[in-house]
Formats: sequence, C-alpha cells, structure tokens
Amino acid sequence: MNFLEERIARDGQVRAGNILKVDSFLNHQLDVDLLDKIGQAFYDKYKDKGINKVLTVEASGIAIACMTARYFGVPVVFAKKAKSRNLDGDLYTSVVHSFTYDKDYNVTLAKKFLSSNDKVLLVDDFLAVGKAMNGLIDICNQAGAKVEGIGIAIEKGFQDGGKRLRGEGYDVTSLAIVDAMDEEKGLTFRKQN
Repeated sequence: MNFLEERIARDGQVRAGNILKVDSFLNHQLDVDLLDKIGQAFYDKYKDKGINKVLTVEASGIAIACMTARYFGVPVVFAKKAKSRNLDGDLYTSVVHSFTYDKDYNVTLAKKFLSSNDKVLLVDDFLAVGKAMNGLIDICNQAGAKVEGIGIAIEKGFQDGGKRLRGEGYDVTSLAIVDAMDEEKGLTFRKQN
C-alpha cells in the first residue's frame, strides 16, 4: 500500500451508495502533511511537462491544487460553482454533475486566467464517473489550453471515469484506486506500479 491507501484504509469510512468518507483528513478537515505528499507525488509525475497552471473545481480540490502548485511554483486556478458578483469580464462556462450531491452545476472561470499559452495539470480529490474532469477539460478546450495531465487523489475504479479518460488519451494519475467498496467487507485497492 502507498501512503494514501494506508490512510484511507485506516481512517476512511465506507457508506451506502458508494460513498467513501475521507472528511477527517482530505476534504473537510485537512491533513496538510498528507496533502503535501499528494502534491509532491503529482509534481514527481508531471515535473517535465512544462506545467504553468494547476486547475481544479471548488471546493474539495483546492487544497490539493495548492499543495501541488507549490511544488511547481505556478498559480492555482479554480472553476467556481456559483457566479458571484466579484466575477467580472468574459467567462468560460461548463456544466458538471456532482456525484456526491447528485446535482448539476454551471462552473465558471474568468478568461483572463486561462489561455492558449497554458499547459495545465488538472487535479481533484475524487474521480468517479468523470463529470468534474469533463467540465475542466471543456474549459481548457474553450481556452485553447493544453491538458498535460490529470492528478486524482482517489479514483473509484469500479466506475468508468478513469477508464474513459485514459481511453481518450489523457495521462491520468490516481494515487489510490478503489476497485471495490462494501460497508461490511471494506475496501479493495487496485495494485499499481
């Protein structure tokens, strides 16, 4: 097991409906040492790709994006789920579906923060069916930005998001891939190199 799989096995909780609660360390209360290891792992994988922006969707991906961007020495940009009064100018917009909330969101990103000059690393805490990644890829396509990689903390390997993205040619790195979850039997992780 790697460092993230060990932490999930120790502190994660499997709930009905294919929900994996990792809120005690990853997406509600944050273990910054763990997040730092995640950021370094993504840097080690993509350091030779010319990354100049790290992009995520608010809110759970922001902490991972910040720790990752720190290693690259580049800015974090995040797509907002709600249009606020302080968003001005032209915007990129896409629709994403949240598995956790079972809700569609329009996500927006100010055009001034992403362009055809950008080489982007997309990051998020979870990858299930890939709707958030689809939205971020759509925004990158609108901007003409190049997606150099996708870094995911936890992939639900029994859902098709990761397989589909890899099949489309994206370089997806998931630090922990859960192949099976059961409230009684616990978690089964996919063996990775």
